[in-house]
Amino acid sequence: MRIIAGDLKGNRIQSVPGQLTRPTGDKIKESLFQMIGPFFDGGTCLDLFAGSGALAIEAMSRGIDSAILVDKQAKAVSVIHQNMDHLHMTDKVEVYRNDAFRALKAIQKRELQFDLLFLDPPYHKVSYDKLLDSINQMNMVKENGLIICEHDPKNNLEDKYDQFFIWKHEVYNNTTAITIFKKGVTSND
Repeated sequence: MRIIAGDLKGNRIQSVPGQLTRPTGDKIKESLFQMIGPFFDGGTCLDLFAGSGALAIEAMSRGIDSAILVDKQAKAVSVIHQNMDHLHMTDKVEVYRNDAFRALKAIQKRELQFDLLFLDPPYHKVSYDKLLDSINQMNMVKENGLIICEHDPKNNLEDKYDQFFIWKHEVYNNTTAITIFKKGVTSND
């Protein structure tokens, strides 16, 4: 895997060995960042099912200041640490091995809010409704902040979760869909 754009463009990062994670392909990643950026003027992000950390790394390469990365797999957390060391980014990130819902509770206690929140859980193993409801109730996203959901295209997400509305939606190769929610808007503003 490689970093597509920004300060770290062209750097290669390690992926998680085995079948524990499903990395976002370069074409989908490039399309995703064209929708949400492509570059950022600071901000914070949370990558809740981080895998190798590729999405948070790409966001930071494009201008996000700092990130929290969470994965419950020990191999994934080890790869994230290796990637951050290789890119000299350890001072910009916090990395945790934890279940997504426990991580959300820990983050809520710190009263943190994010500009970008990446959700790419194992398809069909985590309820997006439950995740999005928890994030909404815990007030974790800044005004105009984005929640980026990668999911199976057959899994249609609700149009709205209280403060969040679908801002953009794309389907790729009938295998992957990206649904982006924005806080505080009701249309494609």
